[in-house]
Parts: sequence; structure tokens; C-alpha cells
Amino acid sequence: MKYLYLLLFIAFTNFTFAQLTPPVELQSYYSGVNFSTTGMTLKTALSNKTIDKHTNTLSYSQVWDALMVTDEDPNNSSKVLLVYGYNDTDGDITNDRSRAKNQNGGGVGDWNREHIYAKSLGTPNLGTSGPGADAQMLRPSDVQRNGERGSKLFNAGSGNSGNSNGGWYPGDEWKGDCARIVMYMYIRYGSRCLPTNVGIGSSASTPDDMISLFLQWNAEDPVSAIEIARNDYHANTSNTYAQGNRNPFIDNPYLATVIWGGPAAQNRWSSLSVDEFNPNKVKMYPNPTASNYVTIESNEEILAEVFDILGKKVMTQTVSQNQKKLNISSLSKGIYLVKLNSEKGSVTKKLIRQ
Repeated sequence: MKYLYLLLFIAFTNFTFAQLTPPVELQSYYSGVNFSTTGMTLKTALSNKTIDKHTNTLSYSQVWDALMVTDEDPNNSSKVLLVYGYNDTDGDITNDRSRAKNQNGGGVGDWNREHIYAKSLGTPNLGTSGPGADAQMLRPSDVQRNGERGSKLFNAGSGNSGNSNGGWYPGDEWKGDCARIVMYMYIRYGSRCLPTNVGIGSSASTPDDMISLFLQWNAEDPVSAIEIARNDYHANTSNTYAQGNRNPFIDNPYLATVIWGGPAAQNRWSSLSVDEFNPNKVKMYPNPTASNYVTIESNEEILAEVFDILGKKVMTQTVSQNQKKLNISSLSKGIYLVKLNSEKGSVTKKLIRQ
């Protein structure tokens, strides 16, 4: 079914991606990851990196101490920020957005450790060790508000956090945080933490189990200062409670777009926007074609990568400004994706071989 959707999707769509280069301070961490790749290839590379860099496994009790550092309120160092919270002054403590660091525990008025990926929704249950104690996923939350969320699946909504059509809406301020945490858990723990198990929505438009809801939230709610602080803390292995790994979707939400598609999310790495790379300036013809060659017109050298409809790369060829011909004689009849890469970006076009 997904292959059918992909076939219909590529028949009417061109994909353009900005060139991705990590900033200098992140290049050592992401060494070996080829950011010119897309889709499941890039997902696998980021998954391997995230797993390899996770060198310190915290206990569930150590997470208390980690959260007091990583989730510190930037406006008051004696407090932590509470996920799902939104108001410190309305008299209802369950709505609080911040709380004293030492006011943690399991009672009314305390904050506790909220599993953004609910424990019981893992396959199997995440428990309180390993994935269930991953500090990239756990966030401080008001005890009662945490209990109200329980193990409800995330669902679409608007405004402040609360129940939403049988699911849970984390709130406008926190939905991007939650989406990027779910994405992290997916690449870190694979099928044990499927996005389809923790959110309400369809995965028909993605090549695996990512759902459109999380891609939408990732695009609508840009990365916050608290997310950046948490990520930087855990990457620095000299910190007492650092895990050693980063959440790549906090480093750059646009990576999710490159992997799973959906609306273009914030690109924190590139000074070249998608709009600055004009796909209309790169032409490929004739198309459809029964010929052994197609012409690629561009004012730059192009690296052409050809994929079949299942995403397997079947050929690669460099096309110079002078030569302009892409030799497709080895391709059988069918529909292909041709990714045309230049130094300024890339565009993917459909090719029909008759």
C-alpha cells in the first residue's frame, strides 16, 4: 500500500532539499554521516550515530538529577520547566509551567518524570531502565497533569495541553518538543518505540512508521532554548549525567523532512533556503522517453542518482555542463526517481522509461 502511495505521490511531485552541512561545532560529532543522502539511508546513518554515541546509560534515579540541570528554567535557576504546563499565576498548580527544583516526587504539587513516549506504549513496555530511563525522552511534569495524560496517544489539537478527541494534545509550546523526542526514540530504539504506537494519525505518506502528525508538529513548533540546552548537556561527556548522544532533530528539525517528507521544518544549518535552489532551472527531457538518453540542462555540474520505486539506487552518473546526457540504457521500462545534485542543492524528478 505504501509503495502504491509512493508511486502516486512521485507522479505529481518534485522534491527539493537544501544542502545540509552541520555547523563547525557539530561536525566532529556527526563525522561519517553523509548528509547528501535522504530517506531511509539517512535515517539509518543517524540511528547508528545516536546509538554509538549513547555511552552512558543513566539509572531511573539519576534522571532526577539530570532533569534538574537540563530543564532548568532560564529565567529562574531555582526552578525547572514543566512540559505541558502553561500558566504559573492562575492559581491552578496543575497548569504550572515551572516549579522549584527540589519540589519533586509523587505527591500533589510535586513534579515527576514524564515519559513523553509512554512506557506502556513501547513494544514491549519500556519500563524504568534502558529506554524507559532515557533522559533525552523524560521531562519534568506536574504530577497531576502527568497522570491526566497517562498513556493517552498524542493527538491533534490547539492551544494549551489537554485531552483531545480521545488522545492528548501537549500544547502549542510543547508539541514540537514531543515530536522530536518521539523521532529520537524511534531512531534510538527502533521497532520498540514506533511513532504509530504513540500518536494518532496516518503513516501512509512516509516510507516507514512515522506519522504525519509528528512531522506537522515538528514543522509548526521550532526548536526552543530549553531543547538546545538539554541536547548540548547530554552531548558533553564531561557532564556528570550526560548520556553522550544528541537528538539530531533538535540539532536540525529539517532532517525529519529529508528523511520522512511532510511540511518543510526549520533548517538550522543551511544559509541556503529551499526557495533559493530553483528546481525550474534544472530540466530533464524527453520525459517519458523510449530513448537510451535523456538531456539534463543545468548551469552547473550535476550528479544524477537514479532510484527505482522501492527506493533502491540503480545507477549514478555525473553530467557535465558540456556533456548533458544521462545514459539510461541499462534501465528497464518503468517509473524511476532521478535525484539531481549540485553544489547548491538538489531536486528529484520522476522519469518514465517506455
